[in-house]
Amino acid sequence: MSKILIVAEHDGTNLSPSIAKCVSCAADIEGAEIDIAVLAASGADIAKEAAAISGVTRVLQIDNPVYEHLLAATVAPAVAEIAPDYTHVFGPSTTFGKDVMPRVAALLDVNQVSDIMLVLGAHSFKRPIYAGNAIITVEVASESKVVATVRTASYTAATSGNDAAIESRELAADLPQHTRFVELQAGSSDRPDLQTAAKVVSGGRALGSAEKFDIIYDFADSIGAAVGASRAAVDAGYVPNEMQVGQTGKIIAPDLYIAIGISGAIQHLTGIKDAGTIVAINKDAEAPIFDVADIGLVGDLFTIVPELQKALAS
Repeated sequence: MSKILIVAEHDGTNLSPSIAKCVSCAADIEGAEIDIAVLAASGADIAKEAAAISGVTRVLQIDNPVYEHLLAATVAPAVAEIAPDYTHVFGPSTTFGKDVMPRVAALLDVNQVSDIMLVLGAHSFKRPIYAGNAIITVEVASESKVVATVRTASYTAATSGNDAAIESRELAADLPQHTRFVELQAGSSDRPDLQTAAKVVSGGRALGSAEKFDIIYDFADSIGAAVGASRAAVDAGYVPNEMQVGQTGKIIAPDLYIAIGISGAIQHLTGIKDAGTIVAINKDAEAPIFDVADIGLVGDLFTIVPELQKALAS
């Protein structure tokens, strides 16, 4: 039997949707027993959310004031203390997971498996490499503990309706003092979260300026979509880094992805390959984005987008 521990990502109030996707991945391992560890300052409500995910056997609620903010330096030692009871330790391939899981692997003296996109067996997985241009099979020694991140764009979220047991835990792990939370600087927005939104509208360098990017915001707001951008648009200073979609940005899998003024470099395509329907608007008919688009519109975005917005509103 495989005993799998999933490290919960949350914002202090709500569980991240990425965790239900990690459960879907873990459930593909035959005979899996799945537990979720919730580390928080006061995690009762978050633990209840985790316990409701179908397929979860147990939730470990670990309350400590130090976990008011989830820092990798303090989360990893706690996870490493629990890990001996498990054959696998999973985390989402998000900013949180990419920060925490390598530390966990180092503390357990094992190699990490990154971006699991398909489970072949308890110790055999597929993952993308070379910006998604190739898929490789990774084999972990059968006697080794598996520490891995899950490519959440490759999985649908496990359903809810479960009522798993919640167990309170106190840990004796020696938590480091050299890292501390200072402040969080983040822009506020009423738009859906980019990584979990069902609809995403992204703009590229063709917009020409930060001011002209407003056409993307207006269109996205009109259809209730999140807003993303290509790396070229971010590098040009049109939008902040947290909006970047692609290999070095956010990897997403919305039901609908609309790429406006984006040529479609391979690094960007890597971040959207699992999207349901891809719509591309670009004046260059030879742009690579059209090779992956389900629907393509060739023309001036400053003409097409307002016309499309008007048509959708009527």
